[in-house]
This record gives sequence, structure tokens and C-alpha cells, in this order.
Amino acid sequence: MKTVLRNANVYASFQQGVMAAKAVVYDEDGILYVGADDPAAIERAAGNDAKILDLHGKTVLPGFIDSHIHPGMLSASAWHVKLPWTEDPQELLAFIKGYVEKHPKEEMPFLYFEYYPTSMFDEQGPRKEMLDTAVSDRPCLCQDFGEHLCWVNSKMLELLQVDRHTEDPSALEVFVRDEDGTPTGWVKEMAWRHFADNMFQALNWQPPENMTPEHMTPFFSFLRENGITAMCDGFIETDEQIESIHKLDQAGKLKVYYDGMVRFWKYDDLPEKIAKLRDYQEKYTTKHIKINTMKLFLDGTNESGNSASLHEHIHDPGNFGEIMMETEELTKCFVLCNKEGLDLHIHMVGDRAFRVGCDAVEVAQKIAQQEGTEWVCKPIFAHCEVVDPSDMERPAKLGITINWSCHWSGGYFGEEAMNYYSEEKWRRMYQFVPMIESGAALAYSSDVVTFYELNRANPFFGMQVAATRVDPQVPLDPEKHPGSVRPPENAKLPLTELMRGYTMGSAKQMHWENKMGSLEPGKAANLCVVSEDPFAVDLAQLKGIRFEAVIFDGEVIHGGL
Repeated sequence: MKTVLRNANVYASFQQGVMAAKAVVYDEDGILYVGADDPAAIERAAGNDAKILDLHGKTVLPGFIDSHIHPGMLSASAWHVKLPWTEDPQELLAFIKGYVEKHPKEEMPFLYFEYYPTSMFDEQGPRKEMLDTAVSDRPCLCQDFGEHLCWVNSKMLELLQVDRHTEDPSALEVFVRDEDGTPTGWVKEMAWRHFADNMFQALNWQPPENMTPEHMTPFFSFLRENGITAMCDGFIETDEQIESIHKLDQAGKLKVYYDGMVRFWKYDDLPEKIAKLRDYQEKYTTKHIKINTMKLFLDGTNESGNSASLHEHIHDPGNFGEIMMETEELTKCFVLCNKEGLDLHIHMVGDRAFRVGCDAVEVAQKIAQQEGTEWVCKPIFAHCEVVDPSDMERPAKLGITINWSCHWSGGYFGEEAMNYYSEEKWRRMYQFVPMIESGAALAYSSDVVTFYELNRANPFFGMQVAATRVDPQVPLDPEKHPGSVRPPENAKLPLTELMRGYTMGSAKQMHWENKMGSLEPGKAANLCVVSEDPFAVDLAQLKGIRFEAVIFDGEVIHGGL
């Protein structure tokens, strides 16, 4: 049945400024009309038997797109234990000790706590002996706030069978060690996961990390409630995850367009992972599901000191952080992905990682040209938290899409990067305005990984933080940073740009610009009716805007009209 939304405040597109309208006509097959509230034009599009709704001036927006989020990690985290937020290690240990006393090891053989502030410890990190004072009868892990570091006790290292003779899985995934090679209990980039089977076999237990359709439903319900009608998965965690997503779609319960990625670690395992992607494509591609992107982590994080930096760490001369591969190997990855017709989405945080990425794209494109091969691979650089000024214009020149998680734009990660960077460099972080001005393509996302932070994936929350540089949940110290505004002031992103990046910008990243990203005839009927006009709201109040109705493929999936 056709539906008419008239007398509405319609923001149809943000691609070339703001394209406004007053009426929309749609059905389950797509949008039929967007334009003036003209009865004759509406009747030509809708016919005589359409459902006509007067919105009395309410605002209509395109469905939002989160172009980097982790449904698998979110669903698997439901059993984790939430820690109290404190900078005091003793308060944290007291909580853990009390929890251990209430929950014997027969009930919880492995304890997984989240989160402790990354700033709680210096660049040497925490030690296992400290955690042992709270729990020593079973393995225990405390995850840091940035999700790239964790603190484990002696029992966990013992059951993992990790000791001074154990090799680290990769340059990024490491067990921090004493001078003699003994692990200290501080672990980077989930290195412990490579040895987890040893621990679970010893415990004769498996964590309740199911990714069944039932376990994943709360995540997709959140998307519906927050106007997100399309998403890109940060990477597919397991076969069960993508199978469950497919089952939800087949049952008509997915209610989102899903774009998946397959992760690889180095060039040598890329062909194997491409084969895995092809298997997923054959089994699970539908109208709503596609998988056409490879995912690589090129470096770590600024807060943990393992991002790839152009500058030495301020307290550790000669240390430039870590990088997973150099330009030559990354170039080979791009060349292969291009030949396979696949995109390559890369986690990169440090300025050296960004430069290596740009250099690899430039060389790979020249190789394709020399070989007479069409360049079809879309390079997507996620995060790009600090970029050297001389590299700011390269994404526009090379056709690189920059993916930024907007809710990080304020105080979410605090000042921890200054354990490794100068204050001058810290103040240059999260700056994307020069890229935008040079014509680069940007897409916006949340990159949330646990239910603990899922509320921050609301697009209006992300827009508020990026537009104000103030995090309402984790503000910077106002005595050091007036108004808790993260410097630099000129890095605040305009609301029109943010709307564009959450709609058409993300659609283009995912090759869905002809299907969504704006309200135009022929596109999917994915749209939202919201409680207030975002352009009439104080930027510091954006997160309070409510989704009164969310429409997916012409069906109201949240709220009502």
C-alpha cells in the first residue's frame, strides 16, 4: 500500500547542501515521490487509494547508516561484568574481590570485567600480581576502556600456557614482558585469544558467547529504535554470526541493510580469507546482505602506545609504535583486492600508518594502470586519529574514503595519548576539516563494540560530540579545557556535513548510493520521523532528539505515524 507523508519538513538530501521538500510518497518497493505538498503531483504518484498522513510540520530524514559497528562483539559481550568507573586501582580491586566472594568459581570459572580507564596506569601498564590480590583461584581479565588492552592475572596466563618462551602472535598482538621475557599481565590487542582454547579446555568450560538469532536480536532492535536502517559490520566474528544474520533476514526480522567484512592479518593469509569471503557471498547474499570488503588492522591505538607514529614516543626514544606491515606488503594487498574486485577497509590510528596507507594506495593504483587493469578497489581508512598536515589532501587525490567514529571527537579517550605524544601532537588529533575542504569523501560511524557503550551509537549523540567537541558522558577537565571542549576549536564539524556523512557519505562507502543515503524516487523507502528539527536545536542538545517513527523498506519498524 502506498503511503503519503504530507505537510512535513523533509530533508531529502545533504549531498549538495540541503535539499528540502514538503511531501514524500512511498511503498514497500521504494520512494515514489519527494517534493512539494502539491495535491495533483501527490495523486499522480500515489493514486486514489493511498494512506495519507498529515505530519503537521514534523521533520523527516533519510534513514541513518552506521558504516562501522560491531554486532558480533556486542552480542558476545552480554555476559561481561561491568566495573565501577574509577581511577583508583584499589577501589577497582575491592569491587573485583567482592564479586569473587559472591560468585564462586563453580558458577563463574572465568571472570571478564569491563572497563578500567586506560589512564589508570602509565605506559608500563598494570601487573598480574596486583590483580592476583583480588582473584587468584581462577582466570580473570579486565578490559581497558579503549578495547585494545587488557589486564590478566597469573592464573589466566598459566591456563593460557603463556610464559617467557611463548612467541607473540604478531607485532600488534603482544604480551608485555619483563626484561627476562616473563609476561607482566598486560596484554595488547587481544593476544590472549590465540591461546584461549588452552584455557577453556583446562576449565572444561566455554564462555556464553553465542551469536544465535536470539542473542543478536537486541543489537538489531537498538538499530531500529535509533533510526539506523543500514550498517557496515567492522568484521564478521564467526560463521555462526553471519549465519544468524542471514536467518534473521530470511525470517523478515533483520530490518536493516547489512554490509559485512572479512578480517585478515597479513598478505600471506589474504588469499585464504578471500576464499572465506567468497563462501559467505555464495551462502548469504540477499537483497539486504552483501559482503565485499576485506578488513585489516594496520596499527593499534594512541592510548596504548602501539599506533604507528612518525615521531618517537616522548619518554622512549627510538620507539615509533607498531605497524602490522610496511608499504610494500600493503601494496600487494591492495593489488590483490583490486584484482578480486574487493574493497579494503583498514584500521589505522597513527600518522605513520596513515602515510603508509596512502603510499600503498598510490603505488597500487600505478601498478594497475601499468597493467591495464581498471582500479575498482575502494580504500577505506578508519579512524585516522592523527594525520600529518602534509598528508591531509591525499585522500581526495587518491579516492580514499575516511571513516570517522564521531562520538570519539570529545573527551572519550581523554589525554592518555600524551603518555606517548607531545601535547602539540595531541592537540592535532581528530582533525578532518582540511580533508573535507580538499574534497575527500568521509563516512561517519560509531565503532561501538560492547553493550556498555551501545547507547553512543545513536547518530544524534555522535553528531552532538563531533559538532561541539564536548563529550556529555566523558567530558575533559574544564579547568584545563574551557567548556570541556576538545582542541582544536576549528575541528568542529558542521551539522550539514555530519548529516551527509551519516547518510550519503556512508552509502557511498558501501556502494549503496543508488539505493539509499537520500530520499529520491527509486531509492529504498528508509526514512525517519524525528521529534525536532535538528537544524533548529542547540548543537549541545542534539542527543535528545527522539525517533518517533522509523520506516524500513516502506514498513514502520519503530514507533508510529
